[in-house]
Amino acid sequence: MHITSPSNPRIKNVVRLTTNRRHRDRERLTVVEGSREVRRCLDAGVIPSEAYLCPELIAPDDQDIADRLSQLFTVPPEIFAKIAVRGDSGGLLLVIPYTETALDDLPLSTAPFLVVVEGAEKPGNVGAILRSADAAGVDGLILCAGGTDLHNPNVIRASLGTRFTVPCAEAPTAEVLVWLHQRGIAAVAATPDGAKLYTETDLTGPVAIVTGSEAEGLSEEWLDGADARVTIPMHGVADSLNLATSTTILLYEVVRQRG
Repeated sequence: MHITSPSNPRIKNVVRLTTNRRHRDRERLTVVEGSREVRRCLDAGVIPSEAYLCPELIAPDDQDIADRLSQLFTVPPEIFAKIAVRGDSGGLLLVIPYTETALDDLPLSTAPFLVVVEGAEKPGNVGAILRSADAAGVDGLILCAGGTDLHNPNVIRASLGTRFTVPCAEAPTAEVLVWLHQRGIAAVAATPDGAKLYTETDLTGPVAIVTGSEAEGLSEEWLDGADARVTIPMHGVADSLNLATSTTILLYEVVRQRG
């Protein structure tokens, strides 16, 4: 089916899914755009509810993706620009159901390696953390205490599709703390007031790296419940690092210590 009108109900719904979290949560649907992101979403076995393709924008190397899509709608460039968060999305966009994992369903290795993020405000930071988590080989990412959500289209886009390769869960802080302690996974909290440098802390055992928002840092609940508090040295005038940057530093210290 070819859609040419911006007032088409399907187009209006995609725009609302892209821009309105309440609408996403109510419909339990979100949006994936970009050829790399779409490919990784499909490779993960996600079945789209709808798919949109702009023939004028899709690259020749991505023509095979269209063969994997059902419930496919084609749109002209001006309509695709309306539904896409970014204009350079390769002419591909999916509407997909929420993909959710409970804490108990996270696949843990023999020496679990997790990243927990509390109160992340910016979707771009969560997406960048997912990219680092994928590269570092973490078992999963857990979001807690509000902030942006895992289904934000900008999280998926900023992750370059690794949202679909890293198991992800969302849960309240208190629940996550209990879950970690029951499994013998040490919660290592990053804070400027940490007792030890992150390089001086043993991270070779089961571990969850815990970081908080740039504005507020970690809550007292996390700081009180953590098994260790670590700090990243800073020698300039800035009083904090970018959330994704600091999280990546800590994740790769785990990788370094584990060899």
